[in-house]
Amino acid sequence: MTIASYKQLTQDISSNLMPLRKSVPGVMVGFNDMGKAAIADGALEAKTKELIALAVGVAARCEGCIGFHTKALARLGATTAEVHEALGVAIYMGGGPVAMYAASAVQAFEEFKPATA
Repeated sequence: MTIASYKQLTQDISSNLMPLRKSVPGVMVGFNDMGKAAIADGALEAKTKELIALAVGVAARCEGCIGFHTKALARLGATTAEVHEALGVAIYMGGGPVAMYAASAVQAFEEFKPATA
């Protein structure tokens, strides 16, 4: 699946989750809290955990995961090399189909990372 804009995709998903936030707030708050706890600095720093999350999202072929985790990685200052190495591990573990989603993750990270001078 080719996504025209990961920025738009993440905005759309966030908007589309609003009804769930209202109708099942406990579930959505619980999911959000679990995510914060999972990504919090510990033995591994948040950026490393986001790289793992991106690799898992790519392996699971989840476009939304690709969008949200590349956005987080850009915010955390991940480098293109770090993202590409994480994607290399995902490709190793998942083969050809994962390589296709890794290409999507490259597009998404490029979209979210700050412009270089």
